[in-house]
Amino acid sequence: MSDQVMQIATRLKALREISDYTVAEAAAATGVSEAEYSAYESGSVDIPISFLLKFSALFGVDTTTVLTGEAPRLSVCALTRKNMGVDITRAEHYIYKNLAYNFNHRKVEPLLVTVVPGANAKMETNSHSGHEFDYVLEGKLRLKVGNQTMELLPGDSAYYDSIHPHAMQAIGDEACRFLAIVIP
Repeated sequence: MSDQVMQIATRLKALREISDYTVAEAAAATGVSEAEYSAYESGSVDIPISFLLKFSALFGVDTTTVLTGEAPRLSVCALTRKNMGVDITRAEHYIYKNLAYNFNHRKVEPLLVTVVPGANAKMETNSHSGHEFDYVLEGKLRLKVGNQTMELLPGDSAYYDSIHPHAMQAIGDEACRFLAIVIP
């Protein structure tokens, strides 16, 4: 795994241990199996953003702290210049850029997401508590929410309860970029 994933995994383990949680307790509280949790903590697999959001809420830390090791400091306004968000690279499926990483006590997670062509061909789903809003900026996006599959073009958007299994896939041979607003 990448150096970034290994650093995040180290922070996961440290926060769990400092909080005096067992692997079993942390796994149950974040809604994953012990084996899956252990894999995240060891850095042997990619760590989904949905898990990081649950983990951060459980241990009362900002997601930025888990991702970067630094606490966000801004509380009135946070400006993120073009291409300057914090990168969250996830294996082959999605590349995230957190656009408000430096704002403390965020109520939402604004993410610029790139789905590369050919990724997630099996439409592997994910689910997490809260809601999600996706707005397509470039390319074409296939979005599956529950049993419904739709195709979104630039300017199209979808809002959904993210507890329902959902997956995204770029359509065609171009990457798809969209703004995702995740509301935990």
